[in-house]
Amino acid sequence: MAPTVSSPAYLRIRNELLELIRCGAYRSCDRLPSETELQRRFNVSRVTVRLALEALRRKGVVRSQQGKGSFVCMPKVVHQTPALLGFHEAIEGRGYATGSRVLSVNERSACHDVAHALQLRRKASVLEVRRLRCVNDQRVSLDVSHFPVDVGAKLLREDLTGDIFSLLERRCGVPLGRADVSIEAVACDADTALDLQLQPKAPLLHVRRLTWSTNGRPTVFEHLYCRGDAWQYGVQLNCGRP
Repeated sequence: MAPTVSSPAYLRIRNELLELIRCGAYRSCDRLPSETELQRRFNVSRVTVRLALEALRRKGVVRSQQGKGSFVCMPKVVHQTPALLGFHEAIEGRGYATGSRVLSVNERSACHDVAHALQLRRKASVLEVRRLRCVNDQRVSLDVSHFPVDVGAKLLREDLTGDIFSLLERRCGVPLGRADVSIEAVACDADTALDLQLQPKAPLLHVRRLTWSTNGRPTVFEHLYCRGDAWQYGVQLNCGRP
């Protein structure tokens, strides 16, 4: 039998710290034990500890502050376009605990912005769903979604804490085609700051997303207010010229 090759000590330390972060023992913005404390805990050299921390920094899990130590970063929800992914799908498989809380579900008259996006007459009835999205119990986005009332009626029977895209396709029989997305940096207003437990004027990504069914009908119009330190959008561009 071939001898077992053990992992380098720094990788074992990295993996143990990573698991502690993912299970919530260390939360976002928490300070990790000092290098000296980690040396004693794992009975290794300072060089080994520094290699483990550097490996975590490369993964974007921790950040260092000169003279203050290493701190846990906010987990990032990464969307890679052109895939159309829901919140849970985007972070699936990364070891983080995700959650959603429905704040309100209301039928209301569409404002100009919503009516124009969904190609409805002004003040037509729409279903509005407001939800908080969380990663490791940290609030990372406020999602405000609007649906034509006939589509919304199908959703009222469902658990809206999950991904609405999969509900529409698998449970409601509404196959989705494409989405038009615009993203801009904004300052957090007072109401959104309260929902996301941020300071007013904290940086946010404001994502407008209009999703169409395969038959060309605008089906979901959303305003997503995402913590600037918790979201990342990746875009693939072709190099060809028109």
